[in-house]
Amino acid sequence: MSAQKKVDQIKITQIKGLIGQKEKLKRTIEALGLKRIDHSVVHEDNEVIRGMVFKVKHLISVEKV
Repeated sequence: MSAQKKVDQIKITQIKGLIGQKEKLKRTIEALGLKRIDHSVVHEDNEVIRGMVFKVKHLISVEKV
């Protein structure tokens, strides 16, 4: 049996709209899989996702799953 490492996950919820935001931030929200306000997605907690979350932290809320 191989020991598998437990992967932490985070739940990301969009809490603010994208009207008036820069195009780069809109594309980051889209890349995270968010579509509208109050939409939530679950992702693995890794450096790539954390970097994207940091860029749009004023538009989303994050919680551990």
